[in-house]
This record gives sequence, C-alpha cells and structure tokens, in this order.
Amino acid sequence: MDMVMKLGAQSPVVIFSRSTCCMSHTIEILIRNFGANPTIYELDRLSSGRELERALIELGCQPSFPAVFIGNELVGGSNEIMSLNIRGKLKQLLIRANAIWV
Repeated sequence: MDMVMKLGAQSPVVIFSRSTCCMSHTIEILIRNFGANPTIYELDRLSSGRELERALIELGCQPSFPAVFIGNELVGGSNEIMSLNIRGKLKQLLIRANAIWV
C-alpha cells in the first residue's frame, strides 16, 4: 500500500490502469482534454503490477481499474471521475492539484 501512495504522490495526476482497459483509456483522455498530463502506470506491464493491484484493492478500489490520484489523494475510479466531471468539479480539482492552470 505504501508503494501505491508513494507513486500516487509523484505527479499531480496519477492513473493506475491496465493497457487493455477501455475505461482507463477513457478517463485518461478526459483528464488530458483539460490540459493535464497524467502519469500512467499500466500494471499489466509492470513486474510489480499484481502487488500494486492488491494494494489498490486494500485502499478500496473496486474494481481496481482505473484508480485515479489527484493532488496526492485517491479520488477513485471511473464512476467518481465521471461524477466529478458531470457536476463541474473535476476541473477545479485539477487546478487545485496544479495539474492545469487557468
């Protein structure tokens, strides 16, 4: 779990995903459309991927992909990110995390 938190804090926006996950790709594109440049960890391509996935599940990510950190905090998965976007709060969260500038 410590490794996930450490990786999640290395950039204003961090997405843990799988290379074959269409929802992970959708969330990445959504965040990039705001002008942010998220750090992406495709766990199926990392040697420590299974360990990181177990840690994400321990943190409450169900399903575990995508798992999005914004401003060093676990925001959640695709449902949470889409909900924030629909309510107009995702952009403000990205601004507060210094992931984008106005």
